[in-house]
Parts: sequence; C-alpha cells; structure tokens
Amino acid sequence: MTQVILGVGSNRSWQGNDSLVLLKKACDSLGSILSDITVSSVYRTKPMYVEKQQDFYNMALCGYVTDSISPFILLDKIHEIEASLGRDRSKEIRNGPRSIDIDIEVFGHVSINTETLQIPHPRISERAFVLIPVLEILNESADFIKREKYAEYLKHTGSDGVEKVLSSLDFVKIKA
Repeated sequence: MTQVILGVGSNRSWQGNDSLVLLKKACDSLGSILSDITVSSVYRTKPMYVEKQQDFYNMALCGYVTDSISPFILLDKIHEIEASLGRDRSKEIRNGPRSIDIDIEVFGHVSINTETLQIPHPRISERAFVLIPVLEILNESADFIKREKYAEYLKHTGSDGVEKVLSSLDFVKIKA
C-alpha cells in the first residue's frame, strides 16, 4: 500500500450541485480507489494566477492505494472522476473556474517529472490553500518529515486568503 495525498478544489457549480457537494461527490468517488481516507476541513481561498473568478473551496485528503495502482493509473482515474463531475479541460481556461480539480500532491516517496504528471506537485510549496489542509491531515499521520517540510513552506507563503469554512467532521455529513 502506498500513501497518497490529494488536493481537491472547486469554484463553480455543476448541474445544480454547489462546490461543497461537488467536493463531497469527488471524495466519495475517490473512496473506490483509495482506502483508509482522512479528509481535511474545507477552506475558502482566493484564486491564484487568474484572479477574476469566484473563490475556491479547497481541501486535502490522504488515503492508500494498492500496489497495482501506479501514479499514472491514479491520474487516469482522477480525470474520469473530474469528467463525471462536469470538468471539461478542453473548454476551460488554465487555472480558471472549474467544477472540480483533483491534484496528486504526493504519491508515497515517488518522484515523477513528465509532461502529464509531476509528483510531488511542483507548486505545493507556494500554495497555502494546499499546505494548510495537508498539514491538518498530516497531524493524523506518522509522516513527520513531510509535515515539517510543508510547515516550513507555509512559513514562507503565509496563510492570507485561506479561511476555514467547514470542519472535516461537518464535511463528511454533507449529502452528495
């Protein structure tokens, strides 16, 4: 089993589902791939890169994949989940509004740098909207090395524009 950390975000409704419901649906779908999932609280964050759009709702989750799931297989499954929740990459602006976005932040101790997949996520160190929820769930794990590294990144990025809006306990109660 390999520990995986994913970042999940949304800032656009789809088929009458708001961002919180879409986050819940994504997490429920990821439950068919990952075991022993831990979810963070949900945070409202200001958009980065393309600033003229709605705030995002972001969270992180940690779980485990079997040895038969490679990072590339996981990425394919993530893209299927995103498409099932209204994401159409061919019609969106890069870093613009989207119904759901699922990023592989960490996949065990694997390091990959290809055109289609970079692990660890290359911009994790600059994204408080990822670091804060990841640090929250790493409090639940024994991986103190990663936790300390991410805490150091957060010291440099700061936490401005990241506001907790829903605890993890309340998130799991959302009806999807």
